[in-house]
Amino acid sequence: MGKNLVQQARGKGGPRYIAPSFRYLGQAKLKHGVNSALILDIKNSQGHSTPLLEVKYNDNTTGLMIAPEGVFVGQELKVGEGAEAGLGNSLMLKDIPEGTLIFNIEGVPGDGGRFCRTTGSFAKLIARTEKSIQVMLPSKKIKEFNFNCRATIGVPAGAGRKEKPFLKAGKMHFHMKARNKKYPVMSGSAQNAVDHPFGNKRSSRKSKARPAPQNAPPGRKVGYIRPKRTGQSKSRTKFIGQ
Repeated sequence: MGKNLVQQARGKGGPRYIAPSFRYLGQAKLKHGVNSALILDIKNSQGHSTPLLEVKYNDNTTGLMIAPEGVFVGQELKVGEGAEAGLGNSLMLKDIPEGTLIFNIEGVPGDGGRFCRTTGSFAKLIARTEKSIQVMLPSKKIKEFNFNCRATIGVPAGAGRKEKPFLKAGKMHFHMKARNKKYPVMSGSAQNAVDHPFGNKRSSRKSKARPAPQNAPPGRKVGYIRPKRTGQSKSRTKFIGQ
C-alpha cells in the first residue's frame, strides 16, 4: 500500500511546509534608474545569510541591498553608469576592471542579482571577449555574462559565519527552522512503518531496499526503484548480429 512520505508532503506544499516568508525583510535586489544609495541601517533577515542594507535612493525610494564588507551607516554608494569602481558600488560588468572581486551578479540584465549572494561568496572578473565577460565563480567554474549585467564590487559581509561550529543539535534545529528546512534527515530503515516503506520496529533488516515494480504507487517508489533498462542494449545486439 502506498504511503504519504515526507518528501511527497513537502513537495505538495501546505501551511506546515511553507517557509515563513512573512518574517523576511524583503527582496534584496539591484534597482534600475537610480544613481546613488544612502545607507540608512544594517539589518538581519532570517531569509538571508548575509546582512542587508536598508538604503534610500536618490529618487526618495527605499530598498534593500546585500551588504558588502567594510561599509557603514551614512555612507553613500554609487549605482549604475558613471559610478567609479569602488567598494560597495554597483556597475555594469563592462565598466569593472579585470581582476576585481564582485558579488550579487545579474544572470540577465535587469534581474537584480542572482549569483554570489551568500556570506563570503565572491567571484572574480578575469577576462573580456568580443561577445561576453568571463567571470570565475567560487566553484572555479568560468561563466560568461552579458556586458550589461550588473554586479556589486567587494565581498559579501559575514564571511566567517561558517567558522563557528553549531556544537549542539538544538542550535542547528532553530537554524534550519528559520527557513523551514528538513532536519534531521533520517534513513528510511530508521523510520516507523507508517512513514516509510523500509521502516518498522520488528527488525533492523536492510534487505527491503530492492527494486519496486513499475506499476507501484508513488509512496512505494523509494530507494533503488528500478533499472533504467532490461535486457541487452541496442548497440550490443547490433554488434552481435553483425
